[in-house]
Amino acid sequence: MAPINPVKLNLSAGLVSVLVAAVLVLLKLWALGETGALSVAASLADSAMDLMVSIGAAAAILYAARPADEDHAFGHTSAEDLAALGQAVFILISAVVIAAAAGMRLMSDAPAPLQAQGTGMVVMGVSIALTLALVLWQGRVARRTGSRVVAADRLHYLGDLLPNIGSLVSLWASTRFGMGAIDSVVALGAAGMLALGAVRIGKGAWDALMDRRADPALIAGIAEIARTWPGVHGFHDLKTRTAGSRVFVNLHIELDGDQTLRDAHAISAALRRAILNAYPQTDVIIHKDVAQ
Repeated sequence: MAPINPVKLNLSAGLVSVLVAAVLVLLKLWALGETGALSVAASLADSAMDLMVSIGAAAAILYAARPADEDHAFGHTSAEDLAALGQAVFILISAVVIAAAAGMRLMSDAPAPLQAQGTGMVVMGVSIALTLALVLWQGRVARRTGSRVVAADRLHYLGDLLPNIGSLVSLWASTRFGMGAIDSVVALGAAGMLALGAVRIGKGAWDALMDRRADPALIAGIAEIARTWPGVHGFHDLKTRTAGSRVFVNLHIELDGDQTLRDAHAISAALRRAILNAYPQTDVIIHKDVAQ
C-alpha cells in the first residue's frame, strides 16, 4: 500500500475547513433571517471570520506545497509557520475578548437572559456536528503530517466547538435549574484552553522560524540508524531544523577511505533511504568523510 502524500493530506484539511466554514455561514444567514436572534447574528459573524482565517490557512498550505526553486532552494514550507504564528495571535486575542465578555457578564447586576428558538437550536446542532467532524479530520491530518497550520486551524475550530456545546448545556441548565451564570463560566474555561493552545502553537511556529532543532526523539532515532548502519564507521555534525511540516537534516558519515566511490555512494544512498522511510517528513543531505 503506497504511503499517503502529506501535502495532499494538508491540502484536504485546508479545503475541508473552507467548505465547512462556508456551509456554516450560509446556514446561519438563513437562521438569522428566520429568527432575527442576536445570538445567531453573533455566531454568524464568528463563522464569517472563521471562513476568512480558513481561506488564509488553505492559501498558506497551497503555497508551502510549491516545490523548491532558484529563489527558495529549501522550498516554501516556512509559509506554514508564518500562517500558524498569525493564527496563534488571532486565537489569543479571541480568547482575551471571550474572557473579558464572560467576566463582565458575571459581574453584571442584571445579566442578559439566555434565549434560543427552535430554528436556531437546529442550526447550532448542525454547526456542532460539522465542526466536530472537521476537528476530528484535522487532528488526524496534523498527527500524520506535523503541519502547524493545520493544528492551528484545528485549535481555532475547537475553540468554536466547545463554547457552542457549552452554550447548549448552559441553556439547558438555565432552563432546568435557573443557572444562568454557567454560560459565562463555560466561556471562561474555553478562553483559558484557547489561550494555552495558542501559546503552544505560537511557540512551535516561532521556534521553527528561528531554526530551532527538531524533536529530540527524531534526532535520536536518526542517530541510531546512522550508528548501526553497515559500512558507516561513525558520524558527526548531525544538524536539523524545521520549516512547516518538513524537517531538514544534515549528517556527516565516516566511511572507509580505501573503498571505491561507487561503494561509498551506495552506503550513503541506502542510509538516506532508510532515514526517509523511518521519517517521511524529513529532507536529508548526507556528507561523506574518510574515517580516521
